[in-house]
Amino acid sequence: MDWVEKVLEKIREWVERVIDTLLGSPQPQPAPIPVENGSHRRR
Repeated sequence: MDWVEKVLEKIREWVERVIDTLLGSPQPQPAPIPVENGSHRRR
């Protein structure tokens, strides 16, 4: 049953890392939206 304890410990470490990543990371910055310049329009 020693392997079960090792697997559970690995799962605990993984869950802890996932929670730290989700809660500890800053909010992603919104992507800039390109704006067309009126002087470059084709007619």
